[in-house]
Amino acid sequence: MNDEDGDEDVIVEEETVETAETQECMSLADVSKEKDGEEPADASQKSSEEFTDAKHESLFSLETNFLEEDSGGSSSSQRTSQDPFQQHVNKELKEKEVQAATSSPPTTQQLKWPVLGQLVFSSKFQKMETFKPPKDVDMKSLHLQKPLESTWKKTNSQFLSGPQQSNSPFTPLQKELFLIMNSYRDLFYPERTALKNGEEVRHVYCLHAINHVLKANAQVLANNSRRRSQKLGVGEDDDFRDQGLTRPKVLIVVPFREAALRVVQLFISLLEGDSKKKVIVSNKKRFQGEYGSNPEERPPNLKRPEDYEAVFVGNIDDHFRIGVAILQRSIRLYAPFYSSDILIASPLGLRTIIGGEGEKKRDFDFLSSIELLIIDQADIYLMQNWEHVLHLVNHMNLLPLESHGVDFSRVRMWSLNNWSRYYRQTLLFGALQDAQINSVFNKHCVNAQGQVAVRNVPMTGSISHVLVQLPHVFQRMEAQDVTSVIDARFCLSIGMPSCPTRSSMSPPTLTLCVSEITSRRKS
Repeated sequence: MNDEDGDEDVIVEEETVETAETQECMSLADVSKEKDGEEPADASQKSSEEFTDAKHESLFSLETNFLEEDSGGSSSSQRTSQDPFQQHVNKELKEKEVQAATSSPPTTQQLKWPVLGQLVFSSKFQKMETFKPPKDVDMKSLHLQKPLESTWKKTNSQFLSGPQQSNSPFTPLQKELFLIMNSYRDLFYPERTALKNGEEVRHVYCLHAINHVLKANAQVLANNSRRRSQKLGVGEDDDFRDQGLTRPKVLIVVPFREAALRVVQLFISLLEGDSKKKVIVSNKKRFQGEYGSNPEERPPNLKRPEDYEAVFVGNIDDHFRIGVAILQRSIRLYAPFYSSDILIASPLGLRTIIGGEGEKKRDFDFLSSIELLIIDQADIYLMQNWEHVLHLVNHMNLLPLESHGVDFSRVRMWSLNNWSRYYRQTLLFGALQDAQINSVFNKHCVNAQGQVAVRNVPMTGSISHVLVQLPHVFQRMEAQDVTSVIDARFCLSIGMPSCPTRSSMSPPTLTLCVSEITSRRKS
């Protein structure tokens, strides 16, 4: 994306089409102006353009395109019986299973893996099934969609420099992470750090996201070809249920624009690879200008710790959102939300769209059919505004308020039954174990395939690394029950092994005890 050649911005059809697309995409800027108090001339019309694609729907529409012969993604010819994607989306839940899952506690089992360490497998829907990573991974067994099987090793080559990893397309960490992702279980990995393994994790979840989108779109395009080649009879519509209520399938939540830039760069690299055919990317120049950074803007003598430089690198604007549409070997940036396959946004960028109760201009229907939710660098959101993350997950996979032109004969039954939350895979990455992050994973991740959480106990404490050493004195106190703990602690603080309770003390005695505590602290 840093090439400065003449075809930075690829024209999809004609120059007039590109101009119209750019005008449509400017609705994002208009929405941001509204929040600053600047009301556009036609606010209602321009704000709706962010979610609709009425003019040039046919360019990246799934309904009007068909599968190319050399794309290698036919749903009838591929190994659907062993493909984890097909097994996941074709799994049919029963009403009794859903009711039992809402009331029964999950079954858990612990397992230790070589690299990830202590894992906790849990599930509410099925009998607990655990697995261990194999020593060698065959790329064909992963069921990667073309061209990912050939482009992944080049894209991931910067992490494969070691002699032990030369024959494997994954690092040991990536291999174990991708095996869990590819099984469509929810994953919580709290050891993702910007200095150590942040880019490794980003590469592997981008591979999983693009693989999911390519498979889902290939299934739709293949069914389009089948519907065109044969006349449907009565009762055959169920064979073509391959979509959700809205088109967006993947939501990637990242804290800064620099992270969104790297994600899009990985998508382009994974689709292009060594192929002579370049990926058609629309609006690339605009994207690079808005999400890139100028090194000259950084103060020359600014010195920060290494972890600070790794986290706050590039464009650190935290208010953004962008839709990405992928159709075979073409990528459309700034695609309207309801014509996008992947949404990349910050919590603040989504919060301004979702809105709150009582607001007139709000929309969250585009979150109704999200099948893959990726929350990266969750620890940074604790330093921003965690309420935005909670507001987001509370609006995930709700029934849409409008139809948005969906063909209900193509919608999967579990989506019509409002069971999309049980088919959504959530990948949660952070740098620490935190109670608020754990709460989101335990409460809002209800995938029918189960959950996997990395629960490594820290073996070395950080208190020994304190620069100014402080003495720590631990005292044991005896108490008859929980209610008497407060009184026992009070007596211990004034140096009395046993004393009457504060409730039974007279005011002068209580005042004397308090003054004794004050004098002891001063001395």
